[in-house]
Amino acid sequence: MFALRAYAPGEPARLAFDEAPSPDLGPRDVLVRVHASGVSPGELDWPGAWLDHDATPRVPPIVPGHEVAGVIEAVGSDATGFAVGNEVFGYIDVHRDGADAEYVAVRADTGELAPKPSRLTHPEAAAVPLSALTAWQALFDHADLQPDQRVLVHGGAGGVGTFAVQFARWRGAHVVATSSERDRSFVSELGADEVIDYRGTRFEDTVAEVDLVLDTVGGDTWSRSWDVIRPGGRLVSIAVPRPPDRDEADGRRAVWFVVRPDVRQLVEIGRLLDAGLVRSIVSDILPLARGAEAYGPGARRSGPGKVVLSVAGD
Repeated sequence: MFALRAYAPGEPARLAFDEAPSPDLGPRDVLVRVHASGVSPGELDWPGAWLDHDATPRVPPIVPGHEVAGVIEAVGSDATGFAVGNEVFGYIDVHRDGADAEYVAVRADTGELAPKPSRLTHPEAAAVPLSALTAWQALFDHADLQPDQRVLVHGGAGGVGTFAVQFARWRGAHVVATSSERDRSFVSELGADEVIDYRGTRFEDTVAEVDLVLDTVGGDTWSRSWDVIRPGGRLVSIAVPRPPDRDEADGRRAVWFVVRPDVRQLVEIGRLLDAGLVRSIVSDILPLARGAEAYGPGARRSGPGKVVLSVAGD
């Protein structure tokens, strides 16, 4: 098969589109014929991508891309819940080879795959799993967002931010989001009640007493956000851990987390997508052979949302 393979950590120049062995199908695996994969540009900069589950270094080359949409090609002898021909999408094990390839082997019993939303194309489905699960777990698992609460979403036009804005609106919250001036109208159309141009306005000058902040940006955004949260509110970050000296005497709480696969959440997200209550945002679609353009500091992205690699041509 053909695959995009990484030969060294964090170096897009060391990505190559070449022939690779087809993945071994374990007894509890399913083999997915990949139609599209979602790109996380900084994936190869994350040290964990280069480690096995037991923290031993993986032997390069490795295949990136852990958001997948495709069709079940084969089912392992002990795998249940899937049949050949099923259309699926999911967020797959980051410590195994990913979906920037014609085929990927995925464990059937770890909640990584769910039925693909029928309303979505494969590229649209591939743009969903990681970003949507991250937004869902941030808002609902770690912050228990409720109707009529006020939430501030940093990076409202990014992969996670686009879903966070939509989920918060669906839950009935009042949504404030930051974005560039270029993306202001887009983020408003997603459901944000207020959009702040982060280049022209310091958000803390216009926002106060929010119930929840979702920080997808990092840097000094964390400390500046802490001061706009009401007593008892939450700051959930996917960018930086909570500083150890932060005072929480007034009930404010800070959370940093790493997203996990969850099939029940994927199914619920798929239901919302099929109902038209939220939508997948695809920035660009590139053929797998040009996948290296989507990784690293100079990664290609022409607009809001996620870059997707087309593998099967649809």
